[in-house]
Amino acid sequence: MAERKIRILLGRLGEGHKEALLNLAKSLGDAGFEVIYTELQEPEALVNSALQESVDHIGITTLPGADIDAFAELRRILKEEASEHITITAGGILDEEDIPKIKAMGVMEFFPKGTSLRDLTSWAREHIKS
Repeated sequence: MAERKIRILLGRLGEGHKEALLNLAKSLGDAGFEVIYTELQEPEALVNSALQESVDHIGITTLPGADIDAFAELRRILKEEASEHITITAGGILDEEDIPKIKAMGVMEFFPKGTSLRDLTSWAREHIKS
């Protein structure tokens, strides 16, 4: 029996980099991941989608001024749903002082704008588990 592909949900919190997220979705798909792209932006909707799709990981894009408390809300809802095994990363543009804050909220890693698709894919292969 073939091993199940790692499933990744990609979304945004607020207005994010849609084109970059679509490029990432294609790159991750080409690398063998199963990618679910969503236009959903609210933490509860993102978690509901993640649960319905049985994902292993949620990747979020951000812009400056993003409501970083949404990351804590994502973690809270995942815990409430007994789905703490679903990991979270973020990428895009974020105020430098917010990066340690979101990591303290349970975000595994933050990838700044300009991180190569190759680096993102390599990181995903190494760190996201099913």
